[in-house]
Amino acid sequence: MSDKKLFKEFAPVLTSQWEEKIVKDLKGKPYGKLIKKTAEGFEIKPFYREEDLKNLSFINSLPGQFPFVRGNNVQQNSWLVRQDITVNNYKETNKKILDLSLKGVDSFGFVFPQGSNPGETELEILLENIRADILELNFSGGKPAKILQAVDTLAKKYNRDLEKLKGSLNVDPLGDYSLNGYFTSGEEENFALLPKLFKIGKHLPEFQLITINAHLFHNAGGGVVSELAFALAMGAAYMTYLTDKGISADEAASKISIHFAVGSEYFMEIAKFRAFKLLWSKMVNAYGLSNAENAKAHLHVSSSLWNKTMYDPYVNMLRTTTETMSALVGGINSMTVLPFNKVFSQSDDFSERIARNQQLILKEESYFDKVADPAAGSYYIENLTKELINQAWKLFLEIDEQGGYLSAFKKGIIQNRIEKEAAEKDRKLAFRKQSILGVNQYPNTTEHLGVLNDESILFPGSIEEDKIESQPLKPYRGAMAFEQLRYQTDKFAAENPRPKVWMFTYGNLAMRRARSQFAENFFGVAGFEIVDNAGFKTIDEGIEAARNSKPDIVVLCASDEDYETMALEAFKALKNDFIVVLAGYPSALVDKLKAEGLENFIHVKSNVLEELKRYQKMLEV
Repeated sequence: MSDKKLFKEFAPVLTSQWEEKIVKDLKGKPYGKLIKKTAEGFEIKPFYREEDLKNLSFINSLPGQFPFVRGNNVQQNSWLVRQDITVNNYKETNKKILDLSLKGVDSFGFVFPQGSNPGETELEILLENIRADILELNFSGGKPAKILQAVDTLAKKYNRDLEKLKGSLNVDPLGDYSLNGYFTSGEEENFALLPKLFKIGKHLPEFQLITINAHLFHNAGGGVVSELAFALAMGAAYMTYLTDKGISADEAASKISIHFAVGSEYFMEIAKFRAFKLLWSKMVNAYGLSNAENAKAHLHVSSSLWNKTMYDPYVNMLRTTTETMSALVGGINSMTVLPFNKVFSQSDDFSERIARNQQLILKEESYFDKVADPAAGSYYIENLTKELINQAWKLFLEIDEQGGYLSAFKKGIIQNRIEKEAAEKDRKLAFRKQSILGVNQYPNTTEHLGVLNDESILFPGSIEEDKIESQPLKPYRGAMAFEQLRYQTDKFAAENPRPKVWMFTYGNLAMRRARSQFAENFFGVAGFEIVDNAGFKTIDEGIEAARNSKPDIVVLCASDEDYETMALEAFKALKNDFIVVLAGYPSALVDKLKAEGLENFIHVKSNVLEELKRYQKMLEV
């Protein structure tokens, strides 16, 4: 086999040469405009090269090696396909498990409703004919110690190999406190459960007894750095507590699982999971591990709830697909893909099958399970990983200086940061600097909800203020404010004519079409009826057609040059009968138009959410 290098006849190209070429192609625009400032506080260059990998401390680590940035597996990229099930009937759920285990699901999350208290009898029915040493079993709700004791007893009763029994308990006192603002049974009692669980589960080495619910930060609108740092801080709090109670660092670290949400920033999310594995291994190792294997992070991931929508819900399938790809490339242990209708109804066979098959297709047909750390060596992703490690570690140390996670939470430090990040995301959505397809961009104007039987889906109730010790995190969906706006229109239209927006298109073909399409998209977000027009030859023709159509809003759609002749004439003719809006912001004409009383302009710098609320108020919607 020849060792001749390909393309060696071509001279190497220097970074400075690439930059010179880019500057030339920009034709006078500054190169700095291509440098993106992320929401996480660091810059992303327009391109990366091999030289950008030189100073990365982890770049030469191998899969399965400390600090595990390249994953826990030496070969392949195996993960468990998990499906969560709310257990309302033990026998019926058992039938469902047996069926799903034949359809590719190898991990189950059992969610017990509030008030249920399953023990050995109930779990024996639930897990009848289930190979607990083959399938992963995860439990949320009920009394964790009772459930764990029942799992241990049943495993011995049915002669299952305890060394192979995989699963987890959703026990997270800090996560519960963060969500509720208080400890349900008091801080001391809630934490006292942890060493009790370690005592009961000492014969179950592959069973995680604590789950850090880091998905709370993402679903409350937090950024990636916050997710990483706060999850790490929670882990440090548990490690400190457990080791102080006499539990070894190796046992403590090996029994903690971290549950993240995965969002739609494809490359950033890949880097997030790679970064956390390194951060976790470094943190737990500081407690004096004797076995590096116990520094591996056990990551469970579920689809983001923050970016899911009620309107145009099938787009949720696209969102969960890219999110799943990010999580799998980032290297995780198990994945729950949420059904596309999760946010507004009970999942059904169809939505569950689609969610399940997204993972199975990526595994069986796209071979995502064949390569350990497929992102390794990517100049861009490796540098994103480095930046997230540095930024998250810095924030983690700041939390540590405040006395740790709980102390920082009680001081409001964690909530304040999450709220600021959520507010910035909301601002970007309102100005459409960030898109949620089908909600604040490109709405399906033929889709109407009507009147909901349960409006709490869109208007969540308030929390019990009397119990709160600290302000809790507030999980929400980014689309919710826009959905509330649109629902108000749908609800109004159930008993009244739907508000009609009519396009007064005139003049230059390209510009009138561009601005009418912009206006259609703009007002469609509020669920208004849209009436487009091919274009009017004269201003008088357009005025007459508008009067005949009797809309609520008339939008003037033309070029800036055509506005000089048509805007004032059309406005004066129509202002007494309709709300007149001008699409665009012709700076040379604005003052003149405002002096004549035209106040309504829609353009790319508009706060879409607030403007549409204003129009709804004007129309008494």
